[in-house]
Amino acid sequence: MDSATTTSVETSTSAFLRRKAEAETSSEPSKEASSHGYDGQKTIIRRYRHVAAVHSKARPSTLSHDTVATPSFIGFRNLMVIVLVVGNLRLVIENMQKYGNLICLTCHDFRQKDVLLGLLLYVLVPCHLFIACLLESIAAKQARISRAQAVSRGGSTSPTEDQQAKFWSTWATIRLAHTFNATLALAVHSFVVYFHIYHPLIGTITELHIIIVYMKVMSYALTNRDLRHAYLHPVKGELAAMPELYASCPYPENVTMGNLTYFWWAPTLIYQPVYPRTDKIRWLFVLKRLGETACLSVFIWFCSAQYAAPVLWNSLDKVDHLDIVSIVERLLKLSTISLVIWLAGFFALFQSALNALAEVMRFGDRSFYDDWWNSAGLGEYWRLWNKPVYQFMRRHIFSPLVGRGYSMMTASLIVFFISAVLHELLVGIPTKNILGVAFMGMMIQIPLVFITRPLEKMKGPNGKLIGNVIFWVSFTILGQPFAALVYFYAWQAKYGSVSKRMGIPEPAVLG
Repeated sequence: MDSATTTSVETSTSAFLRRKAEAETSSEPSKEASSHGYDGQKTIIRRYRHVAAVHSKARPSTLSHDTVATPSFIGFRNLMVIVLVVGNLRLVIENMQKYGNLICLTCHDFRQKDVLLGLLLYVLVPCHLFIACLLESIAAKQARISRAQAVSRGGSTSPTEDQQAKFWSTWATIRLAHTFNATLALAVHSFVVYFHIYHPLIGTITELHIIIVYMKVMSYALTNRDLRHAYLHPVKGELAAMPELYASCPYPENVTMGNLTYFWWAPTLIYQPVYPRTDKIRWLFVLKRLGETACLSVFIWFCSAQYAAPVLWNSLDKVDHLDIVSIVERLLKLSTISLVIWLAGFFALFQSALNALAEVMRFGDRSFYDDWWNSAGLGEYWRLWNKPVYQFMRRHIFSPLVGRGYSMMTASLIVFFISAVLHELLVGIPTKNILGVAFMGMMIQIPLVFITRPLEKMKGPNGKLIGNVIFWVSFTILGQPFAALVYFYAWQAKYGSVSKRMGIPEPAVLG
């Protein structure tokens, strides 16, 4: 304690002497007098070491709200990283001691029938996009004829009532054909996945492709409808509303097989005649992103087999006996590994895979997500984390509903309802269990969105901090782990160990 005090006093003394010397130099005294005064002052200070003014001004504590300079928390960040690494390393050692090595390269259940059906559906599903192109080609041909007739008659650029009625009559027929085509793509192929593809992974990949194509068909049809209307009725206001980007490929020149093929492969759900493009393909960039995708896929598989699977298996008897305390403990244990897997999957898909695809397609707009991890509420999260889906919902569902006079709340409810249905299809179809858990998980988001919305608008950091905590708790503890546990139990109850204990025979169609 004496040593520390002495050091502090010496430091203060040195600073005082330096300021004293500078003051004396500025007054330009004689060297002799300055030296004599300095030596005298130094001697006095050395004699009275215990009287240095340590508390010379009012200062707040470093962590107080009224501190002048915000302190750095890099040390705490480093500590948290160390704690996370050490804690998870302990779990790794414990897992290996308890279960041993659970990784088995040949212990999969990829049946030949599943693989062949998955490949066949991958080829057949995009055919519905080309059917949509055929429908639009017929509509574009009719639009050219109507436009030529209107010009030859010297008609007004503004549509007459007869022209409007004819347009909407034609669009009603085309809309019916597009709706039938898109619904057929979703219903028939989902039926095949549900009843004839046993493996959940192959089923999930196939069902995801089906939903993507379904949404692309709808976007292609709705966008071309508006482009066709502006083409047939070139009113000044409507022409001005068309983006300048589309000028290089105006309607109906965009209705070609090549244009649609690019949209099929482009990493977006929104159809546009023209997209911002890059100048060249950086193949080294593509290889890096593909390498990231491959490594993260292996990491996800390893974590799922070695860590998530034992937790899920050990949860079956707890769920079977409705042991609430044990179920909560399993959910908390599952939340860590499910979050790690989800974050790895997010990076692999949105950062690595989509960027690799965008580079190959020279697709310029790569804003596939924003900083969703800082979301101050559930509504902000859904706007930021999966922007392709958000952009589709806003452009083709939310905005048209608001334009038709629906309130923003009603439009939001409809958007969440449609999203909930698609989530249920994506999870329930491959697992052969339409339980409504994914559907209800999305619908429960609605009250949370309205609860956290005031926090998003609150001034100061406290509101956003509370909203971010609510987001992470509802997402990592109450959301994904619960859904994973329920669907895993339902799968085992239907086809696995639980079904055998209950005496439920496996359906012959999935054998």
